[in-house]
Amino acid sequence: VVITDSPIALLCYLSGVVLNTLAALSSVHAITRSLTPLIPSSNAPASSNTSGTSTPTQAGWSLPNPSLPKTGIEVLETDRFRLTCFQTLTGTKFLLFTDPLMPNVDAVMRKVYELYADYVMKNPFYQLEMPVRCEAFDRHLATWLRGRT
Repeated sequence: VVITDSPIALLCYLSGVVLNTLAALSSVHAITRSLTPLIPSSNAPASSNTSGTSTPTQAGWSLPNPSLPKTGIEVLETDRFRLTCFQTLTGTKFLLFTDPLMPNVDAVMRKVYELYADYVMKNPFYQLEMPVRCEAFDRHLATWLRGRT
């Protein structure tokens, strides 16, 4: 809980919280890219293990194909929210927090990326790795979002 008489101090505090949260999510995304999960095998053999013990790969699980690219977190869903992460070919990550029951999240992510490509990437003053500060992008995104409700 933050108690302050200054709206600027509160805004700076809240901005720091948001930046720390985004940094933590980016770190989690980077860490999960290096994890190697076991994938359920579609051709799980019948239980032929007679010793009474089994390893995950014996119990119908397999390692992923190493030639496929690592993606990190794509969707994290809880009973309260869904976090969807879309990473572009240039490495830019779009994080979308929604209600877990919201339909068509992929369509929303595609539209946000389309607007980003049209108004940010084509902006001659925008530099990669810098925060997105583009009034045309903000305006078109806000207009599109208002039209969805």
